[in-house]
Amino acid sequence: MFYHVLKYVLLGPLLRLVFRPRIEGLEHIPSSGAAIVAGNHLSFADHFLMPAILKRRITFLAKAEYFTGPGVKGRLTAAFFRSIGQIPVDRSGKEAGQAAIHEGLGVLRKDELLGIYPEGTRSHDGRLYKGKVGVAVMALRAQAPVIPCAMIGTFEAQPPGRKLPRIHPVTIRFGKPLDFSRYAGMEGEKAVLRAITDEIMYAILALSEQEYVDRYAAVVKAEEAAAKAESGRRFPRMPMS
Repeated sequence: MFYHVLKYVLLGPLLRLVFRPRIEGLEHIPSSGAAIVAGNHLSFADHFLMPAILKRRITFLAKAEYFTGPGVKGRLTAAFFRSIGQIPVDRSGKEAGQAAIHEGLGVLRKDELLGIYPEGTRSHDGRLYKGKVGVAVMALRAQAPVIPCAMIGTFEAQPPGRKLPRIHPVTIRFGKPLDFSRYAGMEGEKAVLRAITDEIMYAILALSEQEYVDRYAAVVKAEEAAAKAESGRRFPRMPMS
């Protein structure tokens, strides 16, 4: 119930008023039945803008950190994400990834829309990174189409680290559904899963026109953080006199 109150009464009208998002390809979202909406992930605002413009309810796989934060703020954030039906995803290992697939399949088996960011994390620099194969596994097991989606302008509106978004033009662009029925029963083949995931990421790239990086975003983030820490150790900041 809170999902619909938030969408139609509270947050949805405010987001549409402030950002006035331009919507393209909305006709590609099926009016019924299971489907996966796979998009790029540039901003915290992505979680709210897409559901605000879709007629159907969409459930996202959200990172577990949104549900485990400390203090009053953490509890409020967790309660908010639970109340709008989002599913926590532990991204710490292979078994956790299998749990996320299980939860996602549960949504699809109820003939609902599942939202997923194949990159696995927000882009820290506005580029599009290599997708993880969980989206391919779910598409094959649920025999569900995948609708590619590009969020454009949300990085500029609210880049990582910015608490409140700034007003900036936003476009939400949906592509034609991708049908992978030709690979039915092959979800155990790594090469097939990689091919499907790459096809999905290419479709997102064509819609978003981002620069593409053929590496996992989480790995690049970790390398850059390590390099920054090493630089800090080698060249510590001098105290101000």
